[in-house]
Amino acid sequence: MLPISEDVLVQRLYARDESAMTLFYDKYGRVLYNVILRIVRNEVMAEDVLQESMVKIWYSFASYTASRGRLFTWALNVCRNAAIDQLRTRQYHEGQQTQALESSMACYQVAATGFQPEHVGLRELVMCLKPNDRKIIDLLYFGGFTQAEVADELQVPLGTVKTRARAAMHALAKAAR
Repeated sequence: MLPISEDVLVQRLYARDESAMTLFYDKYGRVLYNVILRIVRNEVMAEDVLQESMVKIWYSFASYTASRGRLFTWALNVCRNAAIDQLRTRQYHEGQQTQALESSMACYQVAATGFQPEHVGLRELVMCLKPNDRKIIDLLYFGGFTQAEVADELQVPLGTVKTRARAAMHALAKAAR
């Protein structure tokens, strides 16, 4: 098939020729899809936005003015605006904030049954701490105590437990590096 010029394509689209829309899609669809994909960062959503944009281009083509810019530029703006509108929708924001219950429960089951700190070498790192800090970390993280319970157990103020725990965590992070 011979390549069609933009002027001929515009004339055929003004004439509401459906085959011209197919030519338009074949000529610009891949580039428009890539622009949309860069904005929405989701392949399925990018395909949906592209299809919605093509429908919008078809129905609002009468608003295109060739003297104001090229057809591709106009179509690019329509697609970019549609992608941005998709990002602003409530469904998109809710989808970004929530996960399916099945996927989140699988993470908890694996962590609850398969995680053992001894396998990571955490006990060895804790042994490098000062005795007072080691006792606090043992009670907090291996014993399951709260900070208030640790303070009662060791007969020290709660602020001291918090300060020592924070210092111990910094020391462990430094030792892990």
